[in-house]
Amino acid sequence: PAPGYPACPDHTEKLKLWDLMKVEENLGATLTENMAMNPPSSVSGYLISHPKSKYFNILSIGKDQLESYAKRKKMSFNEMKKWLQTIYQG
Repeated sequence: PAPGYPACPDHTEKLKLWDLMKVEENLGATLTENMAMNPPSSVSGYLISHPKSKYFNILSIGKDQLESYAKRKKMSFNEMKKWLQTIYQG
């Protein structure tokens, strides 16, 4: 899974990866204001290894889930809605 893809639709999680791994300093890759990666050939993701692991998609979330997630991320409802608009069904 990778931030911005169906199993992890929140692109803002890339900020944590960039900070933790000092991506810009170490690799020169940057993020745009919309969290697109530059250079365009850049990739990011979470590598998980377990024989029983399976990939899954998050198809939709409700208002209560978005409110809870926004609160835990310390973001406003509307800001979080912007980032999760493809799965928010409100």
